[in-house]
Amino acid sequence: MQSLKYLYRYGMGPSSSHTIGPNDAARQFKAKNKEAKSYRVKLYGSLSLTGKGHLTDKAIISAFAPVSCEIIWCDKELSYHPNGMKLEALDGVGRVINEWTTFSVGGGELRDEGGVTTNEHPHLYSQKSMEEVLAWCNSSGRPIWQLVDEVEEDGFIEGYLADLWQKMQKSIDTGLKQEGVLHGGLKLPRKARDFMAQTRRLKDTEARTGLLSSYALAVAEENADGGFVVTAPTCGSCGILPSVLYYNFYEKGHSNRSILNAMATAGIIGNLVKENASISGAEVGCQGEVGVACAMAAGAAAQLLGGSSRQIEYAAEMALEHHLGLTCDPILGLVQIPCIERNAFAAVRAIACADYALLSDGRHLVSFDKVVKTMKKTGHDMLSLYRETSLGGLATSYFETQK
Repeated sequence: MQSLKYLYRYGMGPSSSHTIGPNDAARQFKAKNKEAKSYRVKLYGSLSLTGKGHLTDKAIISAFAPVSCEIIWCDKELSYHPNGMKLEALDGVGRVINEWTTFSVGGGELRDEGGVTTNEHPHLYSQKSMEEVLAWCNSSGRPIWQLVDEVEEDGFIEGYLADLWQKMQKSIDTGLKQEGVLHGGLKLPRKARDFMAQTRRLKDTEARTGLLSSYALAVAEENADGGFVVTAPTCGSCGILPSVLYYNFYEKGHSNRSILNAMATAGIIGNLVKENASISGAEVGCQGEVGVACAMAAGAAAQLLGGSSRQIEYAAEMALEHHLGLTCDPILGLVQIPCIERNAFAAVRAIACADYALLSDGRHLVSFDKVVKTMKKTGHDMLSLYRETSLGGLATSYFETQK
């Protein structure tokens, strides 16, 4: 597995594969073609079908600025991955002097056809499955988070993860103060601030759902409006893990270091899915985004509650298992409906999975690795209509109700 630096990224919402990835591709291409007088980018598949709602054109044009860039929306899909793009550098008379075809495969990562990762990052972790991670825990007697401490560069948890944890908190704090309507044609009002106001009136036993929802909504709404967020593992699912961490830090009094260790464990869980399946909604549906984020948050919560490595694995397995088959069908291609509410519900479910796992000894029949394998197959079996195209499911049902 690669470093967690390439799972946890900080960038422009509302989509890691539609904004962070294309923005990075444009920056790389511009750096290699500084002599170009203008640029042209052709977007294919999901990037074309939902790109306007996802602000893909804005992300690309801003990267090439002040040099002009023409965006061409192409109906067809390239063979390697649904999120394809062709970048062209043009001379003064509009002739192509260089071109590059690449794919935004989820979480902001770019790959060229054939699976070659752009600016290939080394695989630091020898473990390729949860079974191997748990074997390391058993043989060393150490918790999952210490694998991160051992493999990553010195000070990674105290430095890189601590910086992102601060950014996660900022997203929540900012989102809780905002009012008004999100961009796009749905005129969707922000709800995080109102949820928090209502939640503060509830009893402690009832408030957990409201608090988790408020925190998740705050981040998801910031993301939906094109704000800057931390991918965990994607922009579309960016509110789930921060919500669970924020709740445990501010409401339950867990130490800052405990939160960072939980974030490290969550990173291992997300990295395993990225390595063995996908975190791209265009490739496997929302099970690869919200489902994986819920698994990450459930594992983090189980650790904070004092769970063993086996109980952490069980919590993550349950969270992913019960999101199998979840479609990605955003209305108008906006990361708003059903995406924002899904962040809130998944945050609540993550805590429930952790609670459930800790009631057991961690033994269960279906392993996390088997669920990841199932998720990958389910995603590939899913009709393309339900994989971030806005051509099926809820996206089309909305227009039927408008008639």
